[in-house]
Formats: sequence, structure tokens, C-alpha cells
Amino acid sequence: MLGARGNALVPLALISWMPFVVWAFSKFEKRVVVSGAFVLGWMFLPEATIPIPGLPDLSKMFSTCVAVLAGAFIFDRKTLMSVRPGVVDIPMILWCTCPFFSSLANGIGAYDGLSESLQQIVTWGMPYFVAKVYFADPKGLKTLALAIFIGGIIYIPFCFLEMAISPQLHRMTYGFSQANILQSIRSGGFRPVVYMQHGLMVAMWMVSASFFGIWLLYSKQLPQKLPMVPIATKWFIPPLLVTTLLMKSSGALGLFMLGIFTLLTTCRFRNPVLFIILLLIPPAYIISRSTGYWDGTNLSSWIERKYSAERAQSLQFRFDNEEMLIDKAKKGSFFGWAGWGRSRVYDEDGKDLTITDGLWIIVYGVRGIYGIVLMTVTIVLPMVLLLIKVPSGQWTSERYAAASVFATMLTIYMIDNLLNAMVNPIFMLFAGGINTMLTQGVQDTESGELDLEEEDMEETFATRLIGGDI
Repeated sequence: MLGARGNALVPLALISWMPFVVWAFSKFEKRVVVSGAFVLGWMFLPEATIPIPGLPDLSKMFSTCVAVLAGAFIFDRKTLMSVRPGVVDIPMILWCTCPFFSSLANGIGAYDGLSESLQQIVTWGMPYFVAKVYFADPKGLKTLALAIFIGGIIYIPFCFLEMAISPQLHRMTYGFSQANILQSIRSGGFRPVVYMQHGLMVAMWMVSASFFGIWLLYSKQLPQKLPMVPIATKWFIPPLLVTTLLMKSSGALGLFMLGIFTLLTTCRFRNPVLFIILLLIPPAYIISRSTGYWDGTNLSSWIERKYSAERAQSLQFRFDNEEMLIDKAKKGSFFGWAGWGRSRVYDEDGKDLTITDGLWIIVYGVRGIYGIVLMTVTIVLPMVLLLIKVPSGQWTSERYAAASVFATMLTIYMIDNLLNAMVNPIFMLFAGGINTMLTQGVQDTESGELDLEEEDMEETFATRLIGGDI
């Protein structure tokens, strides 16, 4: 995330987004507003931060979360205040407060720890809490899945434009480039960045949108028509898939195919063994790498033989950097080295010798064993709950279709962050919604549906959209 820079539109967009979202709360169905605020805010607000003394930096996520919570407090206070924390939320609470203990353990002080904790609450905790309020039931999760699917469709022309002219939209709109354009050059063309942090993040976004569209169609939860659109919704899936393929991100595409295959196989044969294997990949990787049991050379050698020496060299470079960072992390405290670059490796002249690519190794170095365990549990807990509480034969049902695809995507997200550090707070909406629905949801024992307030049963435009009648 870049500091405050660019033209006057940067602060204008971040600040004006808040009253706009609050106004939308007074006009439209609440869950549609919340999902739209997160999706559109993440897709189009600037990749920039503006320092606010005593508060977290103003960013696209801070602006969105504050706007949603303010709108809920003003126009939907009863729903907002009805949320209660549960045992399932403890990992998230501990993860958000983890920076405070890291700072104290390293003698940096309580102020630094509180500041870092506030930033972590914005990125992880606030989206998670919002999901507990608005996406903790089947209709809420389906609304969110549809919003991301539609968001992917909206991004198609922007992606094709940047494939043609190079990543320029952020610079043209906000006055600066948020990413190194050299990292976007792939196979004689360009990988789009649009208004996100990196091309890899856009690729995972389009993978998510494609995944949700395909799964909603497969589980018969995709609306036949979108509002004011003359063609059937299912015909948007092919161009979305084509755009995803053209993102030139082999890792994201590989994870997409792995996720689709795993989820379809699990539901088709009503056997979650492949899903369990997928779930175990991140902790197995973290444990084997951090203990030195596996150095990765056999994998890079296999890639060199089967694919290309260039990709193998790039992967081995990451493994070698991880080795240095792991050795440094082991010398730190149980709570890690804290911030300010203390977890990195320097030579005698103070030159940084390492490149941190994977989120897991960053967390291991900065937050220690305590942090890496908490982050892993926070992300994988929704998948574990789904496995325990819902038979795989019901994963395509109206009640659990969205939850199952979100849980699979969380697994994919965790695997992607073994080698990349693309933190997307939208994924915490998945976690908060699934955890709350599976542990605290109120169910009608006769119909199998959640009890809804009378106002939610009104035949509004939004509910008809969610139900697929439009």
C-alpha cells in the first residue's frame, strides 16, 4: 500500500465514498449495499493511504468499513447491535491483537503495538465483523457471491484495456502508478493491475469471480437474468473465463482448476477426502519449511524438467530467500521480531539481502510462531467447520452452496499466500459469514431455512435478484 500521493482525486475518492455508502443504506436493501460497497470499493478506490493522527491510515478498506458500520448504526442499528461474539471468533480476536504483543516482546512499546493492531483490525477484523452482521446466513452469503461475480464481469473491459495499453488506469485516474510496470510484462503482453495492488491480486480476483459464477450455475443458484441486462446471466461466464485465462498468471489458473476439481469431486462423490488434502497443504508446507524438513529443491528440479528453467529458477530463488528468513525468524521471540524491518536479513553494511514473497514467511518473521499459528487457524477454521457440520452431499444445496464455494476459495487463498503476499480483506467476509452461520445461525427446523425478519420477506427488487426471479 502506497503512502499519500497522487492528485486531489485520491483523498476526494476515499473521503466521499463514506457518505455515499451511508446514503445508499437509506435507499436500498442493506446486504446489497454492504456487498456492493466492499466489492466496488476494493475494485475502484485508489491504492493509497492517508495518515490520520491517532487512527488507522485512511485507505480503501478503512473508508469502506467505516462507511458500512456508520450506515448500519444509523439505519440498521437493531441488526448491528444483535451480533454477539462467540468462541469461534477467538482466533480472529487474538490475531488482530497479535501486533501488540510482538511490539511489547521486542521492547518497541505499547503505542507501536496499538497502532499496528489497529491497522490489522481494519484489514482483518472489521470485514470479519461486518460479515457476522450481514453475511451470516445463506441469502447473505449468496448476495456476496453474486456481488463478486458481477464485480468480475464489470472488470472485464478494464482488464482488456490494460492488456492493450499496459497498466495505466490507476495513473490516469489518481495521478500515480501503484505497481511496477515491469512486473506486469508477461509473454510479450501485459498483465492488468487496474485499481488493485498488483497483477497477481487482480488475477485472483478474476479467479474468484469465475469460480463463484461457475459454482452458482452448477448448484442452480445463479439468477437467470441480471437487472436491466437482456441476456441470460450464464452467458457472462465464458467471457469471464476467457479474461481470467488471459491474465497470464499460471499460479492463479492452476489454483482455480485445483479448486474447481476438488469441489466438484467432493460433491459428486460425497466424499471430502480431496477437500481435506487441499486443506492440509498450507499447514503441511509451513511446518515442513519452518522445520527444515523440506528445502524445495526437488520441486524446482521437477519444474525445470517439465516446464522451464526460468520458472524453476524463480521458484528456487523464493525458497532460498525463505531459508534465510526462516533462520532469522527462529532467532526471534515467540511473538516474532515485530515491525520496522527487524525480521529481515542484512549484511555488514546494512544492505537488505532478502526478498519477502510469501505472506506466511512475513508473518512468521514479524509475528513469530504465535502469529503464524493464529493466522493459519483464522483462515482455515471456516473450512474445518464446514467439514464437521455439513455433509458434503449438501454442499450444492441452496443453504450451503455459497458457503462451500467460499470455504474452498479460502483454502485456495491460503495456498496462494504461501508464495505471494496479496492480502485481500474481502476474503475475511467469507470467514466471518461462514463461521457465524455454522455456529450461531437460527434455523427453522421444519423448513431448514433461517428465520427472517418480516422486512426481509418483502418482495423487493433486491430479494428477487437474490432469489433468481429476475
